[in-house]
Amino acid sequence: MPVSKCPKKSEPLWKGWDRKAQKNGLRHQVFAVNGDHYVGEWKDNMKHGKGTQVWKKKGAIYEGDWKFGKRDGYGTLSLPDPETGKYKRVYSGWWKDDKKSVSGSQHALGMGGVGSQALCVSHTSLPVLPKPENGNRYEGYWERGLKNGSGRFFHLDHGQLFEGFWVDNVAKCGTMVDFGRDEAPEPTHFPIPKVKILDPDGVLQEALAMFKKTEEEGD
Repeated sequence: MPVSKCPKKSEPLWKGWDRKAQKNGLRHQVFAVNGDHYVGEWKDNMKHGKGTQVWKKKGAIYEGDWKFGKRDGYGTLSLPDPETGKYKRVYSGWWKDDKKSVSGSQHALGMGGVGSQALCVSHTSLPVLPKPENGNRYEGYWERGLKNGSGRFFHLDHGQLFEGFWVDNVAKCGTMVDFGRDEAPEPTHFPIPKVKILDPDGVLQEALAMFKKTEEEGD
């Protein structure tokens, strides 16, 4: 009695191509249609592990940790100087869900020397100005990519240091002191006068406590 055999069902070609195209593990440069490119580790077609991303439009470079396609962990962000073209580090620290998180150090390409010498600052922002190579930087806590919590801002171009409390990039309470004023490229016309208060630290703590209480009541 003749025996018939069924031919094996062949796999569609696209399935094989798709399997080969899956990115897992370490890969060399992978380019996007817009010119951005990435070198590093992958998992299930997403950046995952250690890697370096270059954004073509702004020239920004991120080197550090990735988690399921987002910057997550410790990493460094650098930008090209608008005048020299050389890369300068603008932020080193922790990231969460593609945003600056917890704590880190931000080095500004240009920060204006604005702020108040009073113990409490209200509605004082720190705008970015086109003034490169002044070395200004922020060290402190972040939340949702914004300065939130305790931190210090070094106005190295003017020789001043602001240390205090921040809410969504706005300095709410703190102290401004001279810091490296003699070496600053553009020092202020006059030094900050000495605070003639018996207990300046106590006044600051009281102001900070009042501000936090107002915030809690508003919630």
